[in-house]
Amino acid sequence: MAKESIKKAVFLKSSSKITQCPAENKPEVAFIGRSNVGKSSLINMLCERKSLAKTSSRPGKTQLINHFEINEHWYLVDLPGYGWAKVSKEKKAAWGEMIEAYLLERNNLVSLFILIDSRLEPQAIDVDFINWAGQQGIPLALVFTKTDKQSKNKSDSKVAKMRKTLKTTWEELPPIFTTSAVTGSGKEALMDYLIEITSL
Repeated sequence: MAKESIKKAVFLKSSSKITQCPAENKPEVAFIGRSNVGKSSLINMLCERKSLAKTSSRPGKTQLINHFEINEHWYLVDLPGYGWAKVSKEKKAAWGEMIEAYLLERNNLVSLFILIDSRLEPQAIDVDFINWAGQQGIPLALVFTKTDKQSKNKSDSKVAKMRKTLKTTWEELPPIFTTSAVTGSGKEALMDYLIEITSL
């Protein structure tokens, strides 16, 4: 059992720029990943809600900075995905500027959770984003998703390959979690970590 669960999760607001975000009066964690990585499903699993975060088979559903208040004590933020969402270059550029401003200027952000599809070989777009966030000094953790789609050995192999890839640029790797929104695997460890970092 996790030390504590999410008993109350309330959607607060969607923002298109950092100045519209809620006051920086609570610890905040943010989730980001490639389009279609299973971000909304993971958030719904953690919050034990079926449709708190909007899921879609069409990548690019999340287009704004979405704030949820958790247990009246901390914020969970659902950020737009990066990758192959079918939107215009102008829209992608605007998303990029919005996300970068949020990550670099949001003072109450205690951790950025970067989601990675456990079925894939290390992707340059993920590695580049992880390295960029690390270089900016953004505290982060890696969450491998969709482990139910393959054997544990295959998931472990992909995680090991990502570790090896990152070790070429990282002295000490960020925390790493493996999860499945379908089976609930990894929820306890991730939940314990969330509660720990938002209680400091």
